[in-house]
Amino acid sequence: MLLTRRHIIATMAASLLPTPPALADATILRGTVNYVERMALPANAEVIVQLADVSRADAPAEIIAEDRITGAKGSPIPYRLSFDHAKIDLRHRYALQARILDGDRLLFVTTKHHAIFAGGRNNTRLLVQRVAEHAPIGTAPTGKWLAEDILGGGVIDRLQTTLEIAPDGIVSGHGGCNRYRGRVSITGESISFSPLASTKMACTPAAMAQEQKFHQALEQARSFRINAHERKLILRDGSGATVARLARM
Repeated sequence: MLLTRRHIIATMAASLLPTPPALADATILRGTVNYVERMALPANAEVIVQLADVSRADAPAEIIAEDRITGAKGSPIPYRLSFDHAKIDLRHRYALQARILDGDRLLFVTTKHHAIFAGGRNNTRLLVQRVAEHAPIGTAPTGKWLAEDILGGGVIDRLQTTLEIAPDGIVSGHGGCNRYRGRVSITGESISFSPLASTKMACTPAAMAQEQKFHQALEQARSFRINAHERKLILRDGSGATVARLARM
């Protein structure tokens, strides 16, 4: 009889405990990260998968959910993203992105736009491309660069704005919509771009806006700095403020 009373008391006490949040609020998104190379990943490799809000063309993407995977041996690599669906605004644009790192070294990265919640079939199988190995970076800005930030407003994650500086001072690249060409003068850490000639294609307003900002940044650039460890090119205006940050391609 004593055991029965204890059981009843324990049951009543349990019923008074706080109820955990409803699991219905948590949405799980599953998929795989894939690469085509026949290779095993390094022992310390980390796979990072993110769900990002890419609606704003003038700001970096907002990360909604992230999964970090260690111990993966090779492709395919399952991932699991947990997020509150109430935070998803269907008027916004969302995308999945992935990368694989070995410490600070980038091994693989998504290069295509993987839209999600866009009304069609959600593509949660993410194909990542291997990043080419580069020779050690020098102190000159010659080479090919990819814009990561322009005038402090970030860049559109699926739109590539590039800058290529040849040893003879010829400048070329893709602004995000049109190709361009010009010249650059470099003396020590001083840099000055001549007016650029570009093609006249029409693209989306967001692409055109990023391209225009990039041309403005090059026009304002007066000095540069190379971060050899991070493989970055920093362009600064006459006051020393950063107008563009680019990564070595």
